[in-house]
Amino acid sequence: MLLFVGLGNPGQKYENNRHNIGFMAVDDIVHRHNFSPWRSRFQGKTSDGRIGTEKVLILKPETYMNESGRAVGEAIRFFKINPEDVFVFYDELDLAPGKLRIKKAGGSGGHNGIKSIDAHIGKEYWRLRMGIGHPGHKERVTGHVLGDFSKTDQDWLSKEIDAISRHIDLLVKGDSPGFMSKVAQDITPPKSKKIPAQKASSASTTRDQNTLKTAKPETSKADSDIKNSNDGWQSTLANWFSNSKTPQD
Repeated sequence: MLLFVGLGNPGQKYENNRHNIGFMAVDDIVHRHNFSPWRSRFQGKTSDGRIGTEKVLILKPETYMNESGRAVGEAIRFFKINPEDVFVFYDELDLAPGKLRIKKAGGSGGHNGIKSIDAHIGKEYWRLRMGIGHPGHKERVTGHVLGDFSKTDQDWLSKEIDAISRHIDLLVKGDSPGFMSKVAQDITPPKSKKIPAQKASSASTTRDQNTLKTAKPETSKADSDIKNSNDGWQSTLANWFSNSKTPQD
């Protein structure tokens, strides 16, 4: 069994906060993959189901962010889940909005939810860091993190949440590079070819070909003069022979 943990704060007040992007990610997985209804357990809410052939338990701690580790610790002890089978989805200030990074173990980066989980289960679990961007000044961090996503955020945010749940099977299979690549492609699709420019080039080529087919060779004035001159010389010579008299005449 795998354990997916979405981090956030419980309650309607925090529902659309940037700090709750982890909740948003696991909510969409539950919805897309038809997991069981949420129920209260392990100091949080859980839902379970299958992705491919793998059974997955999803947990949203309700201990508030700073005590997230308590709920995660209870869940893994109950199901005897190894830390390396735990995947935590959470917000990351040091990544640009819409960027996703995955790593196993490492530091907390100052994230209080991750600090708490480290304290309860160790560091050997997977971290899915979802970028929310940095406000630029340290004193503005709290307001930024606990502020709601803006209207301008909705485009990349909806694409990222959808892409994560759409391609989550790759992560379950152990293909984290493939998973990150697919998510990135869905958020920022490859640029399409410049068809108008190709059409213009094609039209230009066609015009050139048609011009070559229909154009008549131009005769220069010099060529014309030479031709007329040659005709005059031949005519003069013919007249001379016809009018000349031999000595016998």
